[in-house]
Amino acid sequence: MNYQQIVVSSDNTHFLCEGKPIFDKKFIEVLKFHTPGLAPVKDETGAYHIDSNGNSLYQERYTRTFGFYCNRAVVMQEQDWFHITETGKRAYPENYAWTGNFQENLCTVRNFENNYFHIDLNGNRIYFEKYLYAGDFKDGIACVKLQNGIFKHIDFNGNYLNDKEFLDLGVFHKNFATAKDKDGWFHINKNGNAIYAERYLSIEPFYNGFSLVTKFDNTKNIINEQGEKVFDI
Repeated sequence: MNYQQIVVSSDNTHFLCEGKPIFDKKFIEVLKFHTPGLAPVKDETGAYHIDSNGNSLYQERYTRTFGFYCNRAVVMQEQDWFHITETGKRAYPENYAWTGNFQENLCTVRNFENNYFHIDLNGNRIYFEKYLYAGDFKDGIACVKLQNGIFKHIDFNGNYLNDKEFLDLGVFHKNFATAKDKDGWFHINKNGNAIYAERYLSIEPFYNGFSLVTKFDNTKNIINEQGEKVFDI
């Protein structure tokens, strides 16, 4: 059976293929199948992963399990979080207070001192710094919150993308990122420069050249990539 044809039931307790239940079993909870064809499930014995035939990948049972990304899956055992490989083995020996999903072969984690940083597929830290927060990598760039509360972008090596600092920050999407300074939200380019002068109460990333923005009087506009108002919502 092709795992890509398998979907999760509306109550998240079993799997369906062409609208019909498969594996002849219901679980306490299931999540969808991810490459290479493995899904997280939980039953009375605990949480684990199954293959597209419904067979358990390993004998271990965990408190929680999550989907595979970059051939690594997050598992939680009591208060310890770590990743396993598609063979069911630990990817590295360290435990964390929380782990994200691998994106672009890197992953954000939080240690037991509540510091964030990124690790590679083997569990190695990619830089020395510890942050108040670190987000997922997207197109080689991630957002981090420094110990002084300021946000910056970093690259795959942990280097700052530019010399700009912000009160809040989003990931880059189609060459632009959302950013916030003392005057409000706006969009920046990869040099960290604002692409227009206006500031807003809130903004969304550009979607095919246009963004929904909310002004400080709570009215909404659509703007283009030059910051020009296209029309009111």
